[in-house]
Amino acid sequence: MSKMYHQYMLIDIQNITKSYPAGIVLGSVSFHIEAGQKCALIGTNGSGKTTLLKIMVSETAPDSGQIVAAAGCSIGYLPQVHEISSSMSLYEYIKDARKDVFDLEKRLRQTEALMKNAEGEELEKLMKSYSSLSHEFEQKNGFAAESEIRGVLKGLGFENAESGRIVSELSGGEKTRAALGRLLLSEHDLLLLDEPTNHLDLKAVEWLESFLSSYRGALLIVSHDRYFLDKTVSKVFEIENHHLISYDGNYSVFSEKKARVRADQLKAYLNQQKEIARQEEVIAKLRSFNREKSIKRAESRVKALERIERLEKPVELKSDMSLKLTPAVLSGNDVLSIDSISKSYGSAKLFSDLSIELKRSEKVALIGANGTGKTTILKIINGLTEPDQGRVAFGANVFFSYYDQEQQLLDPDKTIFEQISDEHPDMSNTEIRNLCAGFLFTGDAVFKKTEMLSGGEKVRLSLARLMLSKANFLILDEPTNHLDIVSREILETAIRNYTGTVFYVSHDRYFINRTATRILELENGILTEYKGNYDYYIEKKSERMSAASADTPESEACPSEKPASGEWQDYKKEQARLRKQAADLRKTEDRIQAIEERIAAIDEETSLPENARNASLLADRYQERSGLSEELEKLYVQWETLAEAST
Repeated sequence: MSKMYHQYMLIDIQNITKSYPAGIVLGSVSFHIEAGQKCALIGTNGSGKTTLLKIMVSETAPDSGQIVAAAGCSIGYLPQVHEISSSMSLYEYIKDARKDVFDLEKRLRQTEALMKNAEGEELEKLMKSYSSLSHEFEQKNGFAAESEIRGVLKGLGFENAESGRIVSELSGGEKTRAALGRLLLSEHDLLLLDEPTNHLDLKAVEWLESFLSSYRGALLIVSHDRYFLDKTVSKVFEIENHHLISYDGNYSVFSEKKARVRADQLKAYLNQQKEIARQEEVIAKLRSFNREKSIKRAESRVKALERIERLEKPVELKSDMSLKLTPAVLSGNDVLSIDSISKSYGSAKLFSDLSIELKRSEKVALIGANGTGKTTILKIINGLTEPDQGRVAFGANVFFSYYDQEQQLLDPDKTIFEQISDEHPDMSNTEIRNLCAGFLFTGDAVFKKTEMLSGGEKVRLSLARLMLSKANFLILDEPTNHLDIVSREILETAIRNYTGTVFYVSHDRYFINRTATRILELENGILTEYKGNYDYYIEKKSERMSAASADTPESEACPSEKPASGEWQDYKKEQARLRKQAADLRKTEDRIQAIEERIAAIDEETSLPENARNASLLADRYQERSGLSEELEKLYVQWETLAEAST
């Protein structure tokens, strides 16, 4: 990015209010964002986060208040659902974000063509224009534009073969990823991102974290991904009870600060209430004496009590779901044995010869990129899908319950009440209503049909059914999807306190970090085990990658795991290929550096006053520069290919 950002107020939100017929959403919300600042906007579902973003981009009008943006401030917005009707290819759609750069490049090529046949004043005018265009092109990082586009597509999980697909024919999740990619390359001063990690696998989320960490513009991110917020933001805005409070720091710092502030507020409130009660007792006692002096003293205390600025009781932490997972019986120590299972769909092989062992009380997370077969493994375990080969066996006294991310196990024609009562006919109406209330279904809401429920409501209903199952082995597929942060934390606590065994798939790294005792990563059809939480996984994977990429003479001479003798020749050939690849990469880098230095020298020479009218020299130099620029473009592509192959 070419823009220079300094600390100044980019946008100022002043006393924004918004209500709907159902009630108030935002009540006098005020905050500001400075240039380059990275902020999170958090709050429970329905607290008004998306409404506030829409107000900021004028998609929704506030009831009152105003928004003041700095002159020329460019704002980009990514909604949760992005409908695109473009007939462009995916590559052209992303490329269009840098249209100004490619238009510049086209003008440069046109000017070069004109310069070849120009002379005298015309040539001088063209050279001046060319110099100005070249400077602007370099300032906009034009030479890296193609590479940036390919990098964004790859980072967001699009394969090279997908770049020609028509955008309007992409799935909903793919369209949102495409819109995000285009937005990231558009160089806005402020990005408003509403749940940007939806539809991204772990690898893509980690890439996005890296991209946003080096993004020079400001960010306002709505996300339930706490690990993502920890990595990307330095300020948190929380909407609670229709008002907004700001905290400096990432999500973890916010969480700690909020807990301390809430504790201090509650302590001050309780102390004041205690003092008020004591004063009221004294007043009552003085009045009971029924003496003139005592009554006057009582009245004096009443006036003093009236002058006290009463503290409001702190908003109770929304305990939301009353979730407690309790196994009915204890399972044996061996809970699950998966032996050499394989699965393919047509010619597409997901995995083969996979084996997994689970022991009692383990909390095991299965992670990996989208499409690797994680959900398929869960379905094989609970009998919804048959493996092509291999076997699945449960241990003694194992009773499992399955939670599917699509909520397909819910009957769409049944009401919430019926979903519970039909599965548990022994429960009384009062018991069912109390249970439903614990999952935020109160009053007539219990008679809503399942097909009419939102994603979050379906999740809460599925978790209620899970709690009633009393299973000692839980199989969970993306259990935190559609849950707000508070509900995720409640689920985390329930999982940690659960004495049974849990095997789950999740992209929520914060959830994994707080619940997993072991992680299995499925990558290229192979399972790799990490005996710890997500932080441990990151540390150990980094160590493994560093060890694998180390290219020292010692490691070549004495490989830690020498291949079998029949494979030794292939091993040596592969090592030789890798060395040649590294040498080619170094040669390409050296040539790129030499050309860049020569182009810089040409630019310096042609800008000298004494050469200003030397048409012959200038024409020669610009012809040389044009040839070097063409070679440089090819070298950039060659370097990228070599660099990608070496990773």
